[in-house]
Amino acid sequence: MNINDVLTSRRTIRKFKQTPLSKEQLLRYVGAARLAPSAGNLQLLKYIVVQNEEMTEKIFPLVKWAAYLASGYNPKENERPIAYVVVCADISVRQSGYDMDVGAAVENLIISAWADEVGSCWMGAIDKPKVEELLELPENLVVSCIVALGYPAEMPSEVEITNNIIKYYLNEDGVLCVPKRKFEDVLIKIM
Repeated sequence: MNINDVLTSRRTIRKFKQTPLSKEQLLRYVGAARLAPSAGNLQLLKYIVVQNEEMTEKIFPLVKWAAYLASGYNPKENERPIAYVVVCADISVRQSGYDMDVGAAVENLIISAWADEVGSCWMGAIDKPKVEELLELPENLVVSCIVALGYPAEMPSEVEITNNIIKYYLNEDGVLCVPKRKFEDVLIKIM
């Protein structure tokens, strides 16, 4: 896939095949995140790769899935992520204002994974204090977000927004539909 195909075909994945990911793959994705732009080049983000089955099971209940859908859509035991990347900020470097760093880094990670056809779900609805305790983080590291990873067991479909409704939904065939704004609705002008 060329980069444009990777960017335009990527979707959030919430159901995963139970096919293992290699340590090398996971490290490559973190490497892509590491090279993302960083405000002031502070590079204050740190990463924890969780691929141990016992730890992935402990993290699973600490994240929330698909807020617009009923909890019945949550990944079942045989659809759960194979790995997680926990993105942390080093607050001894900067207390706040690192959201753009996180966005750039996570997008790099997600796109790097999708280039291998590995799906992801970027999650911010997490029990951060419990994750920090579980991972035994030092006081200077705070959890910003978690990215769930694995080969997709679903392929959500992009659909056009109608009646200004942005909530994703399951269609009559059980396919997750994700409304997106039309190009002409987001481009203001070309000057």
